[in-house]
Amino acid sequence: LTLLHALTGGEADVTTLTEVCGAARPAVSQHLARLRLAGLVDTRKEGRRVIYSLRDGHLRRLVDEALNVADHRIGDRPPHD
Repeated sequence: LTLLHALTGGEADVTTLTEVCGAARPAVSQHLARLRLAGLVDTRKEGRRVIYSLRDGHLRRLVDEALNVADHRIGDRPPHD
């Protein structure tokens, strides 16, 4: 979810995503590969770098909503519609 949230801000490469997530580069690369295989992220080459982006706007809204739900649960806020 952290990687997907980072990509809601726009495209990023593995180095940037590693810094944002604070995880080891191999772990980030493996998660990105799984997200790509699941059809959640797109990739494009820029020289030797691979640039990742969210596949569509629906996913961006889904990630935002998931984080809002988590925020309500952690903050003991009442649910709302």
